Amino acid sequence: MTTNNTTNILGTGYDFDRAGPAAGYVMLAVRLIVGYWFLHAGWTKFAFVAGEPFSAAGYLANAESPIALLFQFVAGTPWLLEFTNFMIPVGEFLIGLGVILGALTRLAAFFGGFLMVMFYLGNADWAHGYVNGDLMGLLLFVIVGVFATGRILGVDAVLEDTVFVEQRPWLRYLLG
Repeated sequence: MTTNNTTNILGTGYDFDRAGPAAGYVMLAVRLIVGYWFLHAGWTKFAFVAGEPFSAAGYLANAESPIALLFQFVAGTPWLLEFTNFMIPVGEFLIGLGVILGALTRLAAFFGGFLMVMFYLGNADWAHGYVNGDLMGLLLFVIVGVFATGRILGVDAVLEDTVFVEQRPWLRYLLG
């Protein structure tokens, strides 16, 4: 069974077919893979797993990128560096957990996308072109958020049916 969708791009309407059940399986697979990717990235940065505390100091201080001044400011500001060293592993882990569980999926995808933008601009090794793994990661988070993949076998599907969320429709922008 296919479903017909219509979209409007730059003032022109386009019709296209979307493969019904296959789309759900693909979106679930994308959500689980992206979630595992970030959960694992965060987990392996925890001191009790890695054997030493995570530190972004060297990376931030020596980054050659369009946002190098921002990174150098963070590296040179002790409390910002400490906050960054805490938030990168914890943030990656929580983003991955939220995406895997399908809980607050759009919120997790937003912050995952934010991190991917920072990684993309921070790595800025575009010797082989502008398309790299960081850009692809950003695209995957956009897909997870736009298609509200948490509604497919996720906690968000249950949460959106609660009276609490029905009385506060704006919460659907964080769920899905």
